[in-house]
Amino acid sequence: MANNKNSAVSDEPVDVLFALHPKFNLLDFAGPLEVLTTALHDANDPSSRAFECTIAAGEPKVLSDQGVLIGSQVSWKEAHERLSDFDVLVVLGGNVEAIIKEKAEPLELINAFSELQKADPARERTLLSICSGSLMLAHQGILAGLSATTHPDFIIKFENLCSQAAVRDLGERTDVVEDARYVVNNLRFDIGDEDENPYIRRKSDAGRRPSNARKGSISYSASNNRRESIARRAAMRLGGLRVITSGGVAAGIDATLYLVGILVSEESANEVARILQVPFTKGVVVDGIDV
Repeated sequence: MANNKNSAVSDEPVDVLFALHPKFNLLDFAGPLEVLTTALHDANDPSSRAFECTIAAGEPKVLSDQGVLIGSQVSWKEAHERLSDFDVLVVLGGNVEAIIKEKAEPLELINAFSELQKADPARERTLLSICSGSLMLAHQGILAGLSATTHPDFIIKFENLCSQAAVRDLGERTDVVEDARYVVNNLRFDIGDEDENPYIRRKSDAGRRPSNARKGSISYSASNNRRESIARRAAMRLGGLRVITSGGVAAGIDATLYLVGILVSEESANEVARILQVPFTKGVVVDGIDV
């Protein structure tokens, strides 16, 4: 994995870090992992995998809430050391109240990922929470001024955590959305050119997305526009970090399909949904247009 990768324009896979805490929900992990490892740039080329996934945890093996052991690839310490390598951080549900009470990982990893984006807005990153994983984002104040959702059974706790964080940090409140499959913030319309940064969707993109969306030239056609794009992104909340919160397991699959659609192509997302035999139900994109 290249340490100097600083933009989305590359044929390299998008690097994803899964944060597995003790008693995480197994399907919150397995559903998104299946989506990401199935996604291809070219449906006819199995070697064109669009995502490279890495599993971080506190121990070499971590026990899920369902009693299944999953092996980790990197420790929390190594995850922090290599955090700048990753484009996406996935935070899972399950046992989140205990994690918050103990002030345990991945709470600090979530903060560090956010700070990394603010310090380096030239690189586009995404923070994705599945199910009750959003409670950890709320507790850390990541959702201040944003819109967000969670599993319906956790809505009241989620609202309370968001309110407590706003009072504690003297920050803005979170707009809690109760009836969405997922909620996306910081879509970044009109920042840069499509051939410079294929992560971008514009208002004119409604209903259209090129099949080679993430593939582009590594050269930048207009450096002045590039500098302007970075400055505008830096001025956004969390340095332009894309924040996606989702409901339960099935909604988490929808959110991950959305991620495939925005980082790879809509065609790729639809092909993954076909292979998995799941409907792709769209969620809410704040100040933007869904794929």
